[in-house]
Amino acid sequence: MGDDSSATHVRVRNRRGEGSKLREEIVTAAVGLLDETGDESAITLRSVARRVGIAAPSIYRHFPDQPAIMLAVVRSAFAELDGQLGAALDAAADTPRARLLALCRSYLRFAQEHPGRYRTMFGGVWSPEPNGTSVTREDMAALGRTSMLRLAEALQDCVADGSATSTDVHADAVALWLGLHGLAHQRVVAPSFPWPPDIADRVIGTLAHLTGAGGAARGDDARG
Repeated sequence: MGDDSSATHVRVRNRRGEGSKLREEIVTAAVGLLDETGDESAITLRSVARRVGIAAPSIYRHFPDQPAIMLAVVRSAFAELDGQLGAALDAAADTPRARLLALCRSYLRFAQEHPGRYRTMFGGVWSPEPNGTSVTREDMAALGRTSMLRLAEALQDCVADGSATSTDVHADAVALWLGLHGLAHQRVVAPSFPWPPDIADRVIGTLAHLTGAGGAARGDDARG
């Protein structure tokens, strides 16, 4: 998609010492382009600069290349996801089972509400070549680590109180994430498929080895 999809406006220059504000504006502009187009290729130095109202070379003071902007966008999306997951945990009933279900449902809800961001975060469509850009393997490996830790901790709590029978929490947490990701992806690409209303709970219950997995939401709020 061409750069003409972004709006042009004249930006009021930041005062000295407000460079971090411009950096935030650049990331916000890039996120906006992604949300509007659903296409990470729409995020270029030129389109972002036009959206912010600056000359493209001004971006280099904050980001050495386009992949660095994309990394900031993806980090921002993961931070938003983690914030949503944390809010879901805070609002859940005070049992390990309810907290795990709330966490998983919140993950699926984020993917449904932000398909463009989710696709870029997890779809493999944004994959910079390590060492070919400013983005490193370590940068990529760190993405999503906090959210995965939340999932593993929630599953471990279920094991501790006897509501899950996992014998390898790390492996099962990864399997559970893969199941959630697969469901999230397929719901987006096949919205007309007759999804069973309890499919999410079936996936969660089975992969998390919840006791009574056939009715994962039994005794809990089944919405989500």
